[in-house]
Amino acid sequence: MRGADTFTESLFTMRRLEDFVPADHPLRPIRAMVNEALLKMDGLFAGMYEADIKGGRPSIAPEKLLRAMLLQIFFSVRSERQLMEQTQYNLLYRWFIGLAMDDAVWVPTVFTKNRERLIAHDAIIELFNHIVETAERKGWLSGEHFSVDGTLIQAWASHRSFVRKNGAGDEDDDGNDDNTGATSFKGQTRSNDTHESSTDADARLYRKGKTASQMRYMGHTLSDNRHGLIANAMVSTADGHAEREAAKVMIHGACEAAADDTISITLGADKGYDAKEFIDACRDMGVIPHVAQNKSGRRSAVPDAIAASEGYVLSQRKRKLIEQGFGWAKTVGGIRQVMVQGLKRVDHLFVLTMTAYNLTRMRSLGQIRPQSA
Repeated sequence: MRGADTFTESLFTMRRLEDFVPADHPLRPIRAMVNEALLKMDGLFAGMYEADIKGGRPSIAPEKLLRAMLLQIFFSVRSERQLMEQTQYNLLYRWFIGLAMDDAVWVPTVFTKNRERLIAHDAIIELFNHIVETAERKGWLSGEHFSVDGTLIQAWASHRSFVRKNGAGDEDDDGNDDNTGATSFKGQTRSNDTHESSTDADARLYRKGKTASQMRYMGHTLSDNRHGLIANAMVSTADGHAEREAAKVMIHGACEAAADDTISITLGADKGYDAKEFIDACRDMGVIPHVAQNKSGRRSAVPDAIAASEGYVLSQRKRKLIEQGFGWAKTVGGIRQVMVQGLKRVDHLFVLTMTAYNLTRMRSLGQIRPQSA
């Protein structure tokens, strides 16, 4: 018998929001790891707001705000407005964020304003660090074998915004185009020395290889070779020395975090890091530079004795795992072109995206390599 096309809605329901999420949903282990990290951040959150005794209207709970920001990355939601719209009717989103069925969804502008508070207090950096600590506790990090690399991030600024700085000299019409950012616009050469973006002053005109000059930032990550988890992440302005300078900062942090001073820390990298100054800096820190040798018309700064070792070969194979993080961040996380402006905002968005990437890998590792907490 054919059923009738009718719609009868019950006035009440006896089901909880939890009941609508499948028991094996991949977001369940991720939410558990996130909540564990957020509990450790309670002291930081308390210092971000005025004391209750002073009164005022309660803000959006920072825990809910961070879960919502992670959700936006997981599902490639392009804007806060769209995120709030989908949260209105998506029970999975409400469950992950921590909103009940009847809770009102925030106005997008309020969401954006509260996000600035998280950035000002480095809450995203703190969340990233706690997630890395969770991975270390579960035995998913080696703590001694790392890889480093960088990637270009297109800024939320156009060529039209690249205008002359106040007091800059006359333009040069030589038409040069190199990785310092100098490029020709209809016969007039503009460079980062004489021009800057009127919409994002921290963005730099930059080109790499055969790519065209664009307004860009540069993202850097330090990955642990055991499972390719990101141990450190940061964003810098784009220039020809940024990758090596960021690598030195990140590997120095890894050396300080090492539990045992006697372990030998190795650092894998591509040929772009084969520079005497960088190799010497690594060895001064006690780091073994497993950098790919660049012998194209020059002498490599990496000693042949290191390049001939078994560990060097292994590092060169494992360092390719770092590209998976960049690929995920650009295709899923939407970091290929950021929709925020300013170095600090881009940096925090990049770190949050790498936090989301770590969580997805750790969820999988928890299924195939269960470890005791």
